[in-house]
Amino acid sequence: MNTSSTCRACEVKSNTALRFLFEMSNSILKEDVISEILQEVLRIMSGHMGLVRGTISIFNRKSGKISIEEGFGISPEEQARGIYDPGEGITGKVIESGKPALVPDISLEPHFLNRTRVRRDIGKKQIGFICVPIKGGKEVIGTLNAERFIDEVTDLEEDLCLMQIIAAMISQAVQLYQAHHEENQVLQEENKRLQRELLEKFTSSRIIGTSKVMRRVFDYVHKIADSMATVLILGESGVGKELVAKEIHYASGRKNMPFITLNCAALPESIIESELFGHEKGAFTGAVRDRKGRFERAQGGTIFLDEIGELSPNVQTKLLRVLQEREFERVGGSKTIRCDVRVITATNKDLETAMKNGSFREDLYYRLNIIPITVPPLRERKSDIPLLVNHFIDKFSRMNHKKVTRISTPAIDMLFSYHWPGNIRELENCIEHAVILADNQVIHGYHLPPTLQMRLPELKGRQEAGSLQHQLDALEYELLVEALKSSKGNLSDAAKELGLTNRMIGVRMKKYGLDYKKFRSYKKMK
Repeated sequence: MNTSSTCRACEVKSNTALRFLFEMSNSILKEDVISEILQEVLRIMSGHMGLVRGTISIFNRKSGKISIEEGFGISPEEQARGIYDPGEGITGKVIESGKPALVPDISLEPHFLNRTRVRRDIGKKQIGFICVPIKGGKEVIGTLNAERFIDEVTDLEEDLCLMQIIAAMISQAVQLYQAHHEENQVLQEENKRLQRELLEKFTSSRIIGTSKVMRRVFDYVHKIADSMATVLILGESGVGKELVAKEIHYASGRKNMPFITLNCAALPESIIESELFGHEKGAFTGAVRDRKGRFERAQGGTIFLDEIGELSPNVQTKLLRVLQEREFERVGGSKTIRCDVRVITATNKDLETAMKNGSFREDLYYRLNIIPITVPPLRERKSDIPLLVNHFIDKFSRMNHKKVTRISTPAIDMLFSYHWPGNIRELENCIEHAVILADNQVIHGYHLPPTLQMRLPELKGRQEAGSLQHQLDALEYELLVEALKSSKGNLSDAAKELGLTNRMIGVRMKKYGLDYKKFRSYKKMK
């Protein structure tokens, strides 16, 4: 590798070179957007110098990395691979030394790393490479790189001199570009930090969700956690009302005290009063000893009464007294017991309607409804589905001693298309079903219950869900979608991945109404 830091003035005084530099300076002055300035510089260089490829690399002082920021004759994928450390490869050495480099034949240069993996064997022509530093004062801030075919009239020394002049002309633009990208990196890192904090704040071990509607619930929960006010949690069955109640308790100053629960719909009226308030020995047949109720056991902590709308009028009256006076008597007892208990209740019933038809006390309703919280159904927070799915996969994989680690993209699409009448409880059951059926590390669409497989738009109505043909179609569809996404819509690559010809994959895509163009911008989730 030859290096040179001097310019031969006699070789840049030709009319062609002067016209070239004049056009370059005019273009730089006309453009306002920095990236467009750099793109125009490479375009003009290509036209006048006959470049095969041209790139501008910039040194990021925050990350310590050198990366290709603008390129000509190079694809975005190849450009993204062009990342170097100072001192690494020709570009890294130029950044480190501040001296230009000239390589007459890159095929013979060991320091030419070809990090971008650009093919250079087409036509078997000799290719030369020039790399000059771009400086901001005494500091090297980037490089201007050029590749061109070598023939008997090529003068790489003259090209080197021209490129040094161009590097000086674009120095200010590159400095602004460098500062902008470093500032943008700081903002991105700060954004990631805030997102991590947000995730930690809004995703506890009890509740999983980062959707906008759930963030509002979390925010409200933490605002009311330390108060003594009674909370009424509303929402459909299966949305996780008990988890919200636990979150309130564990976010409060009572977190080290008991959290006691009772499902009011699970016990008959004859038992539920004893469960709530306890009983004295001999109070009724079978009461062979004194027994503390849930309110006594929750002393100093929180009691959660689920399905509160199922309480009988008699028990409603006694619960109202506890809420008003903070005292009660055991069944069959006369001693008044004081209680210091935070009361949280939940229901999926319309209590206002129950109150109007006389099945729920009006005064109790207003005592319970001091702080209402509505937990949204899963269909209104579908962005939380991937987080919930990953949690359930991990849970049931450990429970069933399996090694399932992820769910395929078509299977996730099926989950997103479903309306989830059973909410999170139904999703949990579906993932448990899928984990048990999965025969490798991935959950596919055909592992999900038939009710979800019917939701796949491309297959709906073809066969009865659960039939052999339906499941075969579901598998074929899923493999096609996965291959098209991994190849970003490249039919040849997708066909090769599946072991099909282009004609065969075309026939199958037509069968399911798939359009390869829709997959070209697909970015694989990590």
